[in-house]
Amino acid sequence: MLSFKVTRIGASSGVILTKEAMARLRVKKGDTLYLTEAPDGSYRLTPYDPDFERQMRLAEEIMHDDREVLRALAR
Repeated sequence: MLSFKVTRIGASSGVILTKEAMARLRVKKGDTLYLTEAPDGSYRLTPYDPDFERQMRLAEEIMHDDREVLRALAR
């Protein structure tokens, strides 16, 4: 388990990630991280945008379900 301290960064607060934490998250300086709440009330820090993931899942369902319509529109 990794632990971090909240520190002041200008007028805001932030968390400094160690090299190990960045390697585990597969992120680099400048990347965006998302803090999401899990159904059990815990929190998850991830580099993956949950809204984008949901949109892509819906797009894949639409492309699968309406593939004949999309094929006709592509002509």
